Amino acid sequence: MGGQPTVFILGGSADIGVELAGRYLDAGCRVVLTYRRREALERLTGRPGFVAIACDVASPDSIADAVAEFAARGWRWDKFLSIVGTMEPIGPFFESDFAQWSRSITVNAIGQLHVLHALYPHRRQPGEVGAMFMAGGGTNNPFTNYSAYAAAKIFLIKMAELLDDEAPDLNVFVAGPGFVRTKIHDETLAASAKPGVNRQKTLDFLETAGTSHNDIFACIEWCFDQGRPVAGGRNFSVVHDPWRDGGALLKAALTEDSNLYKMRRRQDLSAKLEQS
Repeated sequence: MGGQPTVFILGGSADIGVELAGRYLDAGCRVVLTYRRREALERLTGRPGFVAIACDVASPDSIADAVAEFAARGWRWDKFLSIVGTMEPIGPFFESDFAQWSRSITVNAIGQLHVLHALYPHRRQPGEVGAMFMAGGGTNNPFTNYSAYAAAKIFLIKMAELLDDEAPDLNVFVAGPGFVRTKIHDETLAASAKPGVNRQKTLDFLETAGTSHNDIFACIEWCFDQGRPVAGGRNFSVVHDPWRDGGALLKAALTEDSNLYKMRRRQDLSAKLEQS
């Protein structure tokens, strides 16, 4: 990529977004960070190459304004990272306010895709650009009483696979960071008994260090560096997947099998039954 790389991070009000922004600035990138709470960005304000843009992904008008502000600068983005997320509403689906539940789907998936859709014409061309969405608990196992969050993140995982198929210049993938010490856990602690066993799990986690921001950054950069043949359309775990130390074995496995780390249903059993 020619010139100074531009990284667009959606969700700077979240702790992970600010941490990643700082690391990209340290690496010499220009960083555009969106926010809903400007005070969350105090530690980055004034740093060379840093720009903050207000954006609420639940508001189409706010998204349009944010993208217009970016486009007005005449820049082209190289990497798009979405760190937006909310656990609310927490509780059984049929006891949840549906309007709040639907808004959570928008915040956790549709609004983020809206931003990428609007930004896509402003990517750096020609060549490959990268996009990362973040997913968390409940995408690979039941996540009782967190249906909006889990369903929306699964939406993003499938969309990464679909976009990888449709957009040959976009290396798009999902990264699951594991437990990270962020403000999102306050939502669980404030929900009284509704989280069930997840409340105690959260309390137990808060006694640990959690996933380091250095590991999150390194895993995301590993995925960007591998390009579409390895990372495109995949769902990665920062904590559990063997990407560290170059990830040679993981790279070989993903290159060999296009179904790995994707939501596609394998048909091996059907084929075996037909042959028997």
